[in-house]
Amino acid sequence: MSQVEDRGAAAGEPHEPPTAGSDAPTTAPPTWRESTFAALSVPAYRLLWYGGVFSFLAVQMQVIARAALAYDLTGSNESLGTVMFWFGVPMLLLTPFGGVAADRFSKRAVILVSQWLLIISSALLAIVLIADVIAFWMLPASSAVQAAAFAFLGPARMAFTSDLVGRQRLGNAVVLQQMSMNGTRVFGPSIAGLLTSIAWFGYEGAYITTAILTIVASVMTMRLPPGSPAPGKVTQRPLREFADGLRYVRANPHVGLLLVVSLVVVMSAFPYISFLASLSKDVFGFGESNAGYGFMSGATAIGAVSASLFIAGRSGGPGVWKVQAAAGAAFGIGLVLLAAAPTFLVSLVVLVLVGGATSAFQALNNTMVLMASESAYHGRVQSLMMLGFSGFGLMALPLGVVADAIGLRTTFAIMGTVTTVAMGVYFVVRPILERSHPMVVHDE
Repeated sequence: MSQVEDRGAAAGEPHEPPTAGSDAPTTAPPTWRESTFAALSVPAYRLLWYGGVFSFLAVQMQVIARAALAYDLTGSNESLGTVMFWFGVPMLLLTPFGGVAADRFSKRAVILVSQWLLIISSALLAIVLIADVIAFWMLPASSAVQAAAFAFLGPARMAFTSDLVGRQRLGNAVVLQQMSMNGTRVFGPSIAGLLTSIAWFGYEGAYITTAILTIVASVMTMRLPPGSPAPGKVTQRPLREFADGLRYVRANPHVGLLLVVSLVVVMSAFPYISFLASLSKDVFGFGESNAGYGFMSGATAIGAVSASLFIAGRSGGPGVWKVQAAAGAAFGIGLVLLAAAPTFLVSLVVLVLVGGATSAFQALNNTMVLMASESAYHGRVQSLMMLGFSGFGLMALPLGVVADAIGLRTTFAIMGTVTTVAMGVYFVVRPILERSHPMVVHDE
């Protein structure tokens, strides 16, 4: 039995169907439901997935509440960018160590520590809100704590996914994980918007709720297997291990290209999320209400979930990179259309497209990176991927300044154009690289 099969069996994964030509009866092709949710047949992954639903719901609620609170306190796009900037700095500094930790220590332990950082962050904000001593500087500080948690949580969770399901179901598992995150974006903004609009509940009640949800997620994490590294792994100093990961990426041009294209898209396009509150209140006239922001966030989430359901059973195959490239280009085009949207209802339709394109690009890019890299390097490779999200935070501040100077619509148009051009370059470069360095899919 192979190493992948051993992992699947240990996790309670059902046996593979008999091969052709055997005496055992053949099985019918999998149904749409079976192929779409294949990874959930692995009990340990199912537990990780359900825990992620609670955790992602808490995060989405906290992000929405923090952005709305920041805008209520200051009334400027620059303040929204500042909050995201202080998300980006810790991500930039700590993500390399998060990748090393995922490859060196128990992944369950790394995830638990990260979740408790998120719990503490939510609880402290709830306390200062209840005491009515909230100040704007506390929001960037909370954003920084959340970023520190994500710097370790992201690489550990993604590497753990590969350990639990094996290579055969990896693409499906990554898409389902993306779907759980995007699914919570359907309900998270609505719940946060509803709770913060209730006078007796408000922002403090929303933060208490996010702390409770993350506690539930941590209880589920405690039931997972340890996720320890393979026996006999030689450990070095953290910076040397990270440097080893960089050397590995340089020696694997396909992994390097995927990391670069992810960085460009994340830095040029993803910051749009930070400015939806301002777009709804200032451009589309929702004033002090968070309802428009909630609807816009929900629209992107509906598109994201729909795209995830479509690609969940189609996340493999040699042509998957074309779908990834098309999704990235659609993301950029969607931002240009959002810049030109004449009404709020039209913007919601466009945001469904943007959400679907974002989800498809991110899920397929993650899957391709994991498939093209060895398991021993998954944590460090994912940490490099997440460094792009530190760029997302760092770019939010200058983009906020630009938006205040030239307007949100023009800023969105520039972001979308840069993203679309970048994906066009990728579409040309990728086949050239494939001809000179055929991509190797690792089966270990």
